Amino acid sequence: MLNSKEVAGEAIVLERPEASDGWAVNQLIAACPPLDTNSTYCNLLQSHYFSDTSVIARRQDDVVGFISGFIPPAQQDTLFIWQVAVAGSARGQGLAGRMLRHLLGRLGTQVNFMETTITADNQASWALFEGLARRLDAPVKKSLLFEREQHFKGAHDSEWLLRIGPVTDV
Repeated sequence: MLNSKEVAGEAIVLERPEASDGWAVNQLIAACPPLDTNSTYCNLLQSHYFSDTSVIARRQDDVVGFISGFIPPAQQDTLFIWQVAVAGSARGQGLAGRMLRHLLGRLGTQVNFMETTITADNQASWALFEGLARRLDAPVKKSLLFEREQHFKGAHDSEWLLRIGPVTDV
């Protein structure tokens, strides 16, 4: 399933990533601080093994967006979003929200919930996911998942779990 929208006269196409996208995904994430960077190998594995639950956005040959997600083994009705990256040239145009809705639409009734983790100060991510929940008219639940001192030994801010759903209409 492809989905496109004209942005600055050029279509952005949303599709499943492929292993060959790993390098470009890694470069996109590196250009999107404050996102945590992963190894190129990690992004290659995401693009290969989690392509059904991830989405890549292309404008011609350029990767301008990527969302990595997976279905947790113990929560088969939940899509966990690991990371959302949008290139500076594609920001402010609703691309991240379109990619999330694209994933939900692609997965259909297989997914009833969406989860992600967000640090308290990441206002852009809070706005993205809470805005999605409002558009979907879905409840939101927030709880502390990974605590700064206990899980990160003070080297990373606490991560809050945001759970959206049940999702009934994409």
